Amino acid sequence: MNNEEKATEKTLEAIIEGIQRIKGKNITLIDLNTIKHTECGYFVICHGTSNTQVDSIAHSVEETVKEFTKESPWHRDGYKNSLWILLDYGDIMVHVFQEKTREFYNLEGLWADAKITKIAEGN
Repeated sequence: MNNEEKATEKTLEAIIEGIQRIKGKNITLIDLNTIKHTECGYFVICHGTSNTQVDSIAHSVEETVKEFTKESPWHRDGYKNSLWILLDYGDIMVHVFQEKTREFYNLEGLWADAKITKIAEGN
């Protein structure tokens, strides 16, 4: 594993930890690296049960990634209504949804040909 892959792995671990700290639901990792012409290598998707939880999960991800890696997202969007917050970490896109919004956009279905891994929810 080269340094870039190690950095990506560390960022993924921090993202998942940040989601688990606020009890994000149905955490899913989609590995897009085997699909040609994608914007990034990974999607991390989860959902919360309210605007407040979605907002808290996204902030927890930002804080945890900063704590583990000193990195900040390149771009962030969706905090205004907290239905779908996107955090862009370059090779990793984090999608924090409200459950109904997640069901509507169905990113897992859109990327069904990618490797999809369900992550156990934290304690």
